[in-house]
Amino acid sequence: MDESTGSRDGMRAQIVEVAAGLLATGGRDAVSTRAVAGAAGTQAPTIYRLFGDKDGLLQAVLEYGFAKYLAEKPPHDPTADPIADLRAGWDLHVGFGLANRELFLLMYADTQPGKPPAAAEAGLAILRTRIRHLAAAGRLRVSEDLAVDMVQAAGSGAVLTLLNTPENKRDPRLADAMFDAVVAAITTPDDDGATRGRPAAEGVTAAANALQAYLPELRMLTDGERQVLGEWLARITR
Repeated sequence: MDESTGSRDGMRAQIVEVAAGLLATGGRDAVSTRAVAGAAGTQAPTIYRLFGDKDGLLQAVLEYGFAKYLAEKPPHDPTADPIADLRAGWDLHVGFGLANRELFLLMYADTQPGKPPAAAEAGLAILRTRIRHLAAAGRLRVSEDLAVDMVQAAGSGAVLTLLNTPENKRDPRLADAMFDAVVAAITTPDDDGATRGRPAAEGVTAAANALQAYLPELRMLTDGERQVLGEWLARITR
């Protein structure tokens, strides 16, 4: 394969898929420019032209991983129970990580601070939407930003713990227990103590989060009034 047999983008995509395959079977050390070039039927200089170096190639594989992750992620359902909706995203995250060990490690353990790929931001936006759904239901006891960070940390932490444990020693209850714990930490209880997603009447923070979720729809207020109200609500939820 060389640049004359297809477009630059097509060649780039093929090389990334080959590199992802080598990563899956042999880990990060298997993704050398020589090995990738040989498996892709091209020359190492082509990889350097397209990706710069091995780090550039791995960055492209990381982006490929997030794109694959997003393609499998269930869409947000605004009519669903917000806890069940959050659980659907959680289960996909855990399942993807366990099924794609090396890719998940590259995506969540080897990323550079402050430089998340665009696909990672898209995944985070979906989580933010699910958290906003909880807030709108009057169920969020902490700020949306904190809730997002807690769910993300708990989910990735659970997967990394499982991946670092021999399969015959993994506790299958870990992911479920972590989900229950983080939900209990970020949501208010239902009237009977359950977490079914029905709006709760308790908690100033929960009420402020709910109002904040609907703030863009309050068109009876001016832009300036919505901004001021948003600042007040943000103080309450901190």
